Amino acid sequence: MSWDVLLMRLPADVTSVHEIPADYTPDPLGRRDDVRAAVTQACPEADLSDPAWGELSGPTWSVELNIGSEDPVDSIMLHIRGSGADVLTDVFRLAEALRCKVLDCANGDLITPGHTSGWEEFQEYRDRALGPSQ
Repeated sequence: MSWDVLLMRLPADVTSVHEIPADYTPDPLGRRDDVRAAVTQACPEADLSDPAWGELSGPTWSVELNIGSEDPVDSIMLHIRGSGADVLTDVFRLAEALRCKVLDCANGDLITPGHTSGWEEFQEYRDRALGPSQ
């Protein structure tokens, strides 16, 4: 079970998926090689040995980065597992390096350093559904 968040370019005033204009087409994050280089710069410990997927691990969490095989890259889906608020540091570092926003796929809200309740809500839900530390 993972908490899924999407890194993508959105208009500056958007705070929720519901505010994205129907005709909006996001700018790509960049060419695959450039995106992979930005990920490596932001998180040097990321394993990008698979060109379409990456992995990032912390002491109590892991993140799969679905970069995809398209070139240019439109977005990156992060599949976050585990626990601990420190994972958000790397999520925001990646978003900053790619000049994009972080969209919580569960509730449709943007995640910002001041608004990270989706991560806590996911952990509470997961622990109720599966038991602690899943």
